[in-house]
Amino acid sequence: MNLPNQLSVLRVILSPVFYFLVASGDTMNIKIGFLIYVIAGLTDWYDGWYARKYKSITKLGIFLDPLADKVLISFAFLLFFKLNIIPLWMVLIIIIRDVVVTSLRSYEEFKGRTLVTSYIAKIKTFIQMVYVYFIIFLLFVKTFDISPEVRISIDNFIYNSIVNLIIIWIITLITIFTGISYFYEVRTEEVK
Repeated sequence: MNLPNQLSVLRVILSPVFYFLVASGDTMNIKIGFLIYVIAGLTDWYDGWYARKYKSITKLGIFLDPLADKVLISFAFLLFFKLNIIPLWMVLIIIIRDVVVTSLRSYEEFKGRTLVTSYIAKIKTFIQMVYVYFIIFLLFVKTFDISPEVRISIDNFIYNSIVNLIIIWIITLITIFTGISYFYEVRTEEVK
């Protein structure tokens, strides 16, 4: 197993660790959980860069890298549900879409076809990652001795702001759209 694939596996392993640390509510655990999420995110960037630079792209890596992203994102959104930031039905849409698309990819791989990640799916993952980073960062900031006004502003954004609600809706709708587009792509290939 080459380095990019090892980094993808590491990202999968770090995902539940990050979840349980931040979900504990303990100030030090949240700080460590934030750092683990940052490290996991950096492995995502680095494994892709390394694979392209050193021509280490493998069939396993093509499957493993997006899977590791989906696992990390799923744990983050489960955490947001636990913290009452995102409703369960939205989290389920994100996770179910990812499970279905991963299964579809595996089935197509079994048939000898590779489903390439679409540009819009990459945008979806990017938006999800940035959103998760931002919310985790806000939770991280709250672990420090900050003024009550800043703490209230952070809580208001996370739990009560229309902006956060709109972002969550955009993520959910793009997730649904990209899931449907994968099925359309497979259907189109079968008709050819």
